[in-house]
Amino acid sequence: MPLTRLLSRRRLASLRTTFALSFAAVAAAVTLLIGFLSYDAAARLVRVDQQTVFDEVVQNLRDQVRHSELHPEDFAASTPNGPRDALIRPSRMDVQVLGPGGTVVDRGSPRLPVSAADRAVTDAQIAGKVTEHREVEVADEAYRVAAVALGEGRGAVQVAQEFSETEDLLRELQQRTLLLMTAVVMAAGLFGWWLARRMTGRLVRLAGTAEDVARTGDLGIQVPVTGYDEVARLGRSFDRMLGRLARSEENQRRLVQDAGHELRTPLTSLRTNISLLRRIDELPPAAREELVADLAHESRELTDLVNELVALAAGQSDSEPVRRVSLADAARDVAVAARRRTGRVITLDASGDTTLDGRPGALQRAVSNLVENAAKFDRDGSSPIEVVVEGPGGADGTATIRVEVRDRGPGIAEEDLIRVFDRFYRAPAARSLPGSGLGLSIVREVAAAHGGAPFARRRSGGGSVIGFTVTSGEPSGDATEPG
Repeated sequence: MPLTRLLSRRRLASLRTTFALSFAAVAAAVTLLIGFLSYDAAARLVRVDQQTVFDEVVQNLRDQVRHSELHPEDFAASTPNGPRDALIRPSRMDVQVLGPGGTVVDRGSPRLPVSAADRAVTDAQIAGKVTEHREVEVADEAYRVAAVALGEGRGAVQVAQEFSETEDLLRELQQRTLLLMTAVVMAAGLFGWWLARRMTGRLVRLAGTAEDVARTGDLGIQVPVTGYDEVARLGRSFDRMLGRLARSEENQRRLVQDAGHELRTPLTSLRTNISLLRRIDELPPAAREELVADLAHESRELTDLVNELVALAAGQSDSEPVRRVSLADAARDVAVAARRRTGRVITLDASGDTTLDGRPGALQRAVSNLVENAAKFDRDGSSPIEVVVEGPGGADGTATIRVEVRDRGPGIAEEDLIRVFDRFYRAPAARSLPGSGLGLSIVREVAAAHGGAPFARRRSGGGSVIGFTVTSGEPSGDATEPG
């Protein structure tokens, strides 16, 4: 396995682990918080309830001894339906009866300890006096104990409530809560791992596709895309990016192949003429002049071809900034320059709103190529070259901006109309004329980059009409070649 793929999988695995651990950590924090608050609330409720029951029993006992003259024998276990039963039945309290001086008259179960305070209560003259012990250990169990005086030194009644059993119950509840929280955290971790694996699985496949592209250089590899979430959007974006790269690579490959083919002819001619230069002294003056003229002509042709190739390559990029452009103004500048260079009459007819968001240099070059093409093929013509720019409000009522150049030259053969925008294509009738065959190809690239398309047709009465359309929106930068 390549090192890059191994490192990539480790990074993805780390992301998966991090996601799972984070999910488990969040679940643990929430579970611990809820578990702690739930246990604390339950424990407090149980303890308060137990204390309330104990306090109510003690208060009821005090009310009994205050309102009735009761003796220790009244609370004996042998007395059926006596006050003792009223204490034990509803609350399951342990009761122990004390006589004067703290002597145990009726032992509780288990037997409760009698402290000095309890003995003092047995000799109290006022009924209902209470001494309470919050925590007393009896037979290895914890109790609450209270002694209520019967009054007039007759003794006292001890009531006891075991709360160690309640604490044991709460401890068991605590243990079960901890076990439950542990199970929840583990389940959250496993679910987080499954979810992370499900989410990063597609990222792994995308990473594998990217590695395959980097390793093989094959931009036509199919990108696996499923779903409609962010990962799916990433996959589709990656797929579109590969598509654009593949088209760009194909355009570059075709450009290099076509350029190599077109450069081969002038370079061969140059090499032949250069070899003749070695024998230039042996040539007659007329042959020398012809050789020098041929070299000058071929060098110009080669320079023009290289310039066209550079322009075509530059036209395929979107490095030129986009700004608001008036195609009518661009066509006017082209017409002025062409009149000065060729001496031909060039007219401009502009109508409607011809402004758009575009790349000024590329659009002006496209219009210039159309005018130069018309001037080249109608070199000896006397009729003016007509440049027409129509906006959405133009005569044809279209929703796009239309640029066309009309001439009265020899025209274009019907079978050549669909090929005049191909790179390096030159009609048989035009092969003797100067040019590289790239001018109209640049027009096609510029039109496609601005959301339009080129067109060509024969002109009624002789000549041709060649032009292109563009939209008024911002150029896409993805100049897909028309078929």
